[in-house]
Parts: sequence; structure tokens; C-alpha cells
Amino acid sequence: MKVFNRALCAMAVIAASLSSAYAGITINGTRVVYPAGQREVSLSMVNDGKEARLIQAWVDSGDASERAESSKAPFLITPPMARVDPGKGQTLRIMFTGASNLPQDRETVYWLNVLEIPPKPKADSDAVENYMQLAVRSRMKLFYRPKGLPGSPDAAADEVAWRVVPEGNGYAAECTNDTPFSLSFSDISFKGAAKHEAVNKGGMCPAKGKGTFSVAGAPDGSGKLVVTVINDYGGFNPHETNFTR
Repeated sequence: MKVFNRALCAMAVIAASLSSAYAGITINGTRVVYPAGQREVSLSMVNDGKEARLIQAWVDSGDASERAESSKAPFLITPPMARVDPGKGQTLRIMFTGASNLPQDRETVYWLNVLEIPPKPKADSDAVENYMQLAVRSRMKLFYRPKGLPGSPDAAADEVAWRVVPEGNGYAAECTNDTPFSLSFSDISFKGAAKHEAVNKGGMCPAKGKGTFSVAGAPDGSGKLVVTVINDYGGFNPHETNFTR
């Protein structure tokens, strides 16, 4: 019974402090583009919380379970770990260590991880015996972009071909991307669809590749999709595009 009461107490503490527990590091960016040949790129962040945070950063090659100690991605981050005091900032320096097997005719996508660890409760706090420490991990795309790729990331949206096919009781959109740039988007919908009829989780049509994404609603007869493309700076650009069936 004593253990059960402590568990209930711990859950109450978590519920009461959930908003403050998650408030902390704000990353100034939603993606990183690494141009080949550049010595390093940087990513800044700031601690908007009221307590210091410990952060750990690493790059993985697409496996979300890959940790810093097991990562095989060809990138080095300094500092790999840092304490960020409240109201203070921290800049991560990301350096490409070299990889001979990367394709030079298209982008390669990696993932940058930032793990934020909050402090333990103070010794005089009522929660010191009953608390759960929750670490928050942010994960964003890192695009390694070789030199001399034809075209541009902004123009790639006009060159991706789309086809709509039946999927269960609804529809799916298949993309074919022959460009060297990966097309990331925040949502996709049929033209004229209600705002809530979209793939809110977004997706990515890989460079020189294909992808399939569910689309809510139904075609309105215009033969167009509205794809909200995310640019290199994290901006959202709604883009109308034709589709076939």
C-alpha cells in the first residue's frame, strides 16, 4: 500500500508539473542543410526554462534507436554534451567527417538528435522522494548536399510527379521524385478540401525516389493537390500540383 501511495503521489507530481517539465530548450531551426565542402555548420538553441538543462547531441543515419555511442553517421558534433543555464544559449558545431560511399548525384538524409535532460528536484522539495525524470528528445532532418547538383531545392516541387490511387475507403498520393533534392512537406490535401483534411504528420519524397502518402477527402475535379512544402529555412510554401490517376 505504501508503494502504491507513492506511485499515486509520483503521478500527481508529474501531472502538476508537466508543463514546466517540458519547457526548456528551444532550437532555432527545424532542419539542417550541410553543403559538401563546408568546414562546419552551426545550430543554436536557448534555454527558455527556469532551471538548467543538460543536453546531448548526435547524428543518426535514420534508425531512431541509434544512440550517440553507436552512431555510424559521418558527423561530429561539438560539444556533444553541455549544460545550458536558464536564459542562456548554446551553439552546436556540426562537422562532416567524410564518407566515400555517399552518392554524389543526390542529397543524403540523416537525423540530428538533441536530448534534453531536466534537473532532479531540489533536496528540500516535497517531490524529492517521488518523482520521475523525463528526458525530451528532439529529432530533425540533416541534409547532406553534394556540390554541383542540377536545379534547386525550391524548383524541385514543380518537378515531382504525383499519382492518386485508391487506398481502402479513401485515397493515397504516390510521388516520383527524379530530382536530386528531397521534398519535405508538412501536409498534403486535395484542392478545395477542408483544412482538417490533410496529412498533418507530413512526409518526405526522397531524392531520386518514390513515396506514398494517405490523403483525406476526395478529389474535387480540378485534378490538383495542394502540397505544403518546407524549404531550407523551415518556411511553409503551399504548392499546387497536378496529379494523374
